[in-house]
Amino acid sequence: MSTNEANRVMYAKEFFDLQLQFAHKVTALSGRPLARVLLEYTNLYIRFGLGRDFDPAQPAWREYLAGLPGANDIGEWTYSFYSRRPEAMAAPAVVATFRCFAYSRLSGERIRLHFQNAETDGHAPLATERVGQRRAELAALFEHVKRTPRQPRQVVGASWLYNLEAYRRLFPSSYLTTARVIGHRFQHMPLWGQFVDRHGAIKESITRQFRERLDRQSSIDGLDQCFPLQVLSVNASVQEFHDFYGSTTTTAGGSPPLAHRRGHQV
Repeated sequence: MSTNEANRVMYAKEFFDLQLQFAHKVTALSGRPLARVLLEYTNLYIRFGLGRDFDPAQPAWREYLAGLPGANDIGEWTYSFYSRRPEAMAAPAVVATFRCFAYSRLSGERIRLHFQNAETDGHAPLATERVGQRRAELAALFEHVKRTPRQPRQVVGASWLYNLEAYRRLFPSSYLTTARVIGHRFQHMPLWGQFVDRHGAIKESITRQFRERLDRQSSIDGLDQCFPLQVLSVNASVQEFHDFYGSTTTTAGGSPPLAHRRGHQV
């Protein structure tokens, strides 16, 4: 299993430049102040390690905004600010990790699934030959859920990944049939994550599609359509996952889970 350090991702400057390009376009189309747009239409607040309150008065956020007017290059200032904040590199806290999958607890007896590429041999994690391994990891995850106190009743997910058949085939059909598009997720990685790989580098092809759509965008309405893949929200009962994967007491890959690890949010 990976450690907290291993799960830390240093995102490339190009990822921040992409969000800044989007913010400038939103500002031009809407007439809203750049400071407000950066808070409401980018993932910067979370990427700086400031939490999910999106408080415009948060001291570190105000420090970032204060540096914008005097910056020769906003992109350089943004990346410099990000790079010197170690808390910005930490992934969200999870209960337990099973190689590519992890889960976190939410309110209301719910858990949320998380996915990361934990393959170390160069294989694509969603390749056909890895389906059995991924399902075994999920089976082990839900066996762990079954053994936890205060057993949760519901599983929820929200990600661009649910658009991909290679990802969808890992889950019960009852979970997938609930899929619905949730818009205006501009502050969150379940939307922006489609543009970066496991190392935090930009994916050129899908980024190019995004920029082409953004160039054609002429109205503040329909901004979601600039993103090639939309965020899909899904949910199902925990029992449906138990039924789908069956019961197992052996952790996928032969290693026990690491409780209270951190993983990439999906």
